[in-house]
Amino acid sequence: MLPLASMAAVGAGLTIVGVGIGIGLTFLAGLQAMGRQPEMMSKLQTSMIIGVAFIEGIALFALVICLVKG
Repeated sequence: MLPLASMAAVGAGLTIVGVGIGIGLTFLAGLQAMGRQPEMMSKLQTSMIIGVAFIEGIALFALVICLVKG
């Protein structure tokens, strides 16, 4: 069995990978929507920024939990 510190490091790494995927998918969907409806660009940009902020907040929360438990 791995030491607790190693498991915390794995958890932190998985958190970062998940955040990267989440932000990438957010921007992918936003850019596709902007391509289909350019007149909605300002509303889509605002929604994307808010979504990314929520993703980052969850990531920081998960990272802190991983590091505190380790």
